[in-house]
Amino acid sequence: MSHKDPGDIHYFGQMPALSDCLYRYMYQSRYMAFQDPDELILPQSVDSWLKLLPVLEKRYGANKCYMFENNVFPRERSLPPPKPQVLPKQNQWQNVAGVNILAHLYKEPIMPQFKWAKFKIIVNPRAVFTITVHGVVKSQKGCAWIDRNIARMYHTRAEMQPKLRDDQLIYDGRLLSYSSPLIAAVETVLTETQLLPGDGTK
Repeated sequence: MSHKDPGDIHYFGQMPALSDCLYRYMYQSRYMAFQDPDELILPQSVDSWLKLLPVLEKRYGANKCYMFENNVFPRERSLPPPKPQVLPKQNQWQNVAGVNILAHLYKEPIMPQFKWAKFKIIVNPRAVFTITVHGVVKSQKGCAWIDRNIARMYHTRAEMQPKLRDDQLIYDGRLLSYSSPLIAAVETVLTETQLLPGDGTK
């Protein structure tokens, strides 16, 4: 019998946490998104999840498990976008711990072995019986892979293909479409938690 730390049980405790979230809010939410803090399911054809969900229902059917392709944006690479972008006040974030996702706009090419793996989902919780860290085990109406031109997942993490040259990375500036409200929301939180000096406007 192997001896493991209690944190190793059920994928570092994620499985019971996900199941608890699913069943606790099953009758309070029409849909639930399951993604990590360093991941974003980002619409491509519309500008919000509220607008995205009717698109998904119409194309793939309602009350399904919607699965989104994983795109890796390596945090070790911070290359300038092809055209200069004005992102106000971000210099104030320099002393705040964490990763500024707006500074990482180049993604790795999709690796064939991960094209249909390490994805995340949006589901109708009442249509799901068992959930996993990546997807569901069983659902009433099955799951559907979402066209990457409709929505896909942006994963800002450690590089998975460290041997790639900078010119082999692919620029994707879609995240910049959300930069203004995202910056405002982040600065509000950082100011309220006193992680930014003063009132956050200097």
